[in-house]
Amino acid sequence: MGAKIKHHGIVESVEPGCVHVRIRQSDGCAACRVASHCHSAEAQDKIIDVGDSSGRYHAGDSVVILADRSVGFTAGLYAYVLPLALMMAALVAVRLLTGSDGWAALSALGVLAPYYLAVWLLRGKISRHVTFELEKSPL
Repeated sequence: MGAKIKHHGIVESVEPGCVHVRIRQSDGCAACRVASHCHSAEAQDKIIDVGDSSGRYHAGDSVVILADRSVGFTAGLYAYVLPLALMMAALVAVRLLTGSDGWAALSALGVLAPYYLAVWLLRGKISRHVTFELEKSPL
């Protein structure tokens, strides 16, 4: 593939084997020239933990976080596609079994708790597949 996702950020702090980088995540409107006039653009800071034991980075350094596009697809799969599929399956199954829209809706929402608990319990395994690289940012 070769395509990379890039985010510019600032090193927030450095620990042995891990660099914490602050990036500004913005929605599609943030890049718009008139976004400041319509007040619909929202942006928020995120802290990304990047495994790095080189010792080349220090707090305040300007960096670029790189990830393969497949990492983005994997993250989207875990965050959006699988939960939606589970919700739809629970909704349809409970609706067919009970005939109750209320129970179907509650079960569709209820299936998310064990899903996200499983994701949290498996975060170490997932983090081995969802990895980032760092580069010094050219000024």
